[in-house]
Amino acid sequence: MIENPKTADICKEPVLYSILENDLYKFSMSHYYQMINPLATGKFAFKDRNNLVFTQEFVDILRRAFKHLTELHLTNQELDWCKINLPYIPQCYFEWLQGFSFNPDLINIWLDGDGHLQIEVQDLIYKVTLYEMPILSTVSEMYYRYKGYKVKDWAYIDEQLARKAELSDSHQLKYANFGLRRRFSHQVEDHVTDYLVHNSKYFVGSSTVSFAMKYQAVNPYFKPIGTMAHELIMASGAMYGPREANYIVMRNWAHVYGGSLGVMLTDCFTTDVFLRNFSMDMAKLYDGVRHDSGDPFLFGDKMIEKYKSYNINPMTKSIVFSDALDFEKMVAINDYFKGRINLSFGIGTNLTNDCGYEPLNIVMKLVSFRVNPRQPELKCVKLSDVRGKEIGDPSEIDLYKRMLGISLS
Repeated sequence: MIENPKTADICKEPVLYSILENDLYKFSMSHYYQMINPLATGKFAFKDRNNLVFTQEFVDILRRAFKHLTELHLTNQELDWCKINLPYIPQCYFEWLQGFSFNPDLINIWLDGDGHLQIEVQDLIYKVTLYEMPILSTVSEMYYRYKGYKVKDWAYIDEQLARKAELSDSHQLKYANFGLRRRFSHQVEDHVTDYLVHNSKYFVGSSTVSFAMKYQAVNPYFKPIGTMAHELIMASGAMYGPREANYIVMRNWAHVYGGSLGVMLTDCFTTDVFLRNFSMDMAKLYDGVRHDSGDPFLFGDKMIEKYKSYNINPMTKSIVFSDALDFEKMVAINDYFKGRINLSFGIGTNLTNDCGYEPLNIVMKLVSFRVNPRQPELKCVKLSDVRGKEIGDPSEIDLYKRMLGISLS
């Protein structure tokens, strides 16, 4: 077959340059699955919330781009760094990762009848969880390459970064980069990280492990940041039901990590449901929680009241805010909660895709889970604190809401 020259040119350079160019929480969850659900399989499905129309040519470009994933392998230098800087994940995990290779043939890509992009990938869950970020970042970067969009003005980007750094410094906003999945490009994320490491006092880390490794050489206190994602709670909800899924994950996570990585995600089945599961022992054990949807001010007030109900001083706990942030929003949240609870921020698209173009609004979520080959494949659901952002089969969503006493209207 003769390849389209445009496809070959667009795909010449890879999107990812290291197997550690992935979010930290993908590795921590991968190890969790090996310990808790080693026989389980999972299926992830792509969703474009903007329902853009794509072409078959773009699908062909993605297939070609995903072939670069086979080139990614954990190097000996990376292994040595992980052993020192990610001590809560045991060495045996990274020795396994050295033998792991992405398989692009597992990535199923097509257009539906309306031209909307569909992507699915299925495998043992401790392996397939590692595909989510590479797929999303590849779709995002290849979209801009395909459209011919390029960074027109690096000085403009630096001006925006200078303004953001000044805001964070003047308000003492501790924040990390969470921007891998919807970034403009590898080059932009690298540039942004480099600038902020050198110019922003309260820029403390990155969820992208490879950049945390690279820029720790500049600032030894710069860290990889992350704990867990919705998929853990979604899988637990499919197995055991949503009423106790948060508590089961908290117990299992504590068993695997023994107190490390102690920030719990709260909104998978709504924060109110999480708070029913957030018992005194878990509230004392976990360092804090992460906010990822809904009103941040209402959320923070609820968490503070929950801690106070257990006679826990909220100033000994933390909230990580990570929902669609910009720096002005961070300032408002900080001003509201200052002196009431510890705060930090994970900011993504506003850092790594603030280049003058419209960012994509894409996600990839766990849609089914099978605990072992003898058990049925179960559908997964995410509800969120924002009505209309539910993910899953509509009948399953309604069932979960009935079980949890959430209004269907």
